[in-house]
Amino acid sequence: MTHKAGFVNIIGNPNVGKSTLMNALVGERLSIITSKAQTTRHRILGIVNGDDFQILFSDTPGIIKPAYGLQESMMDFVKSAFDDADVLIYMVEMGEKELKDEQFFSKITNAKIPVLLLINKIDKFNQEEVEEKLAYWQEKVPNAEVFLISALEKFNVEGVFNAILEKLPVSPAFYPKDQLTDKPERFFVNEAIREKILMHYKKEIPYAVEIETEEFFEEEKIIKIRSVIMVERETQKGIIIGHKGNALKRVGTEARKDLEKFFQKKIHLELYVKVNKDWRSNKNQLRRFGYKD
Repeated sequence: MTHKAGFVNIIGNPNVGKSTLMNALVGERLSIITSKAQTTRHRILGIVNGDDFQILFSDTPGIIKPAYGLQESMMDFVKSAFDDADVLIYMVEMGEKELKDEQFFSKITNAKIPVLLLINKIDKFNQEEVEEKLAYWQEKVPNAEVFLISALEKFNVEGVFNAILEKLPVSPAFYPKDQLTDKPERFFVNEAIREKILMHYKKEIPYAVEIETEEFFEEEKIIKIRSVIMVERETQKGIIIGHKGNALKRVGTEARKDLEKFFQKKIHLELYVKVNKDWRSNKNQLRRFGYKD
């Protein structure tokens, strides 16, 4: 029996549904999904294993023109996705016409590896509009195999999965077959908390926040977690905590419920808020939070 394995990297503009697709393909909620742009900050690996294959899916931050240190690091993660891909997934949604970065676009059209172009959210449009869009992208990226999908409704996700399997190189597995991701448990704790902050706070707040899990103690029946929410300014700290601590309590309760599902165990979660001035532009801080090597 020949064994196939390879890296399948998903790229595209912010908010086109990359994380939803990856979670549909992997079958676990590994990536944060919210309606706000720039929710994915890291490259997150989701591993799918079969008897004769191992697919390493990689979700990347949406492509933007970086404005500060954190965003530059996010775009470095996207660049690295081109370097090690065996199959590249370029994801667009029905309404869009181009990638926000010309340089990335030419890398896609000149790629020497198989490219799958996925047109997402087709369930919201009529047949004629969909066919028009299909013809547009087939012409724009002639080296790609184009798929019409709805990641949210899981429409044609299986078709994409089968096409990936077909294009994977013959190779032994890269990771143990029972492994789901390359990220440690604390990473998913941080992401669960960050997802709730993205959902419940407006404007700049979610983007000024970083989470650090300082303690993660797993016992037989319970996991005890202590996490710190970092903000850049004192005023943001007040907003995160809210009147009588109610806003922070809501974040904690909702994150705890998600984590109990994820870890299949009772969770005790303590949250604190600290000011960490201008962490998004500070190289040492970005390194500390895993955005720089």
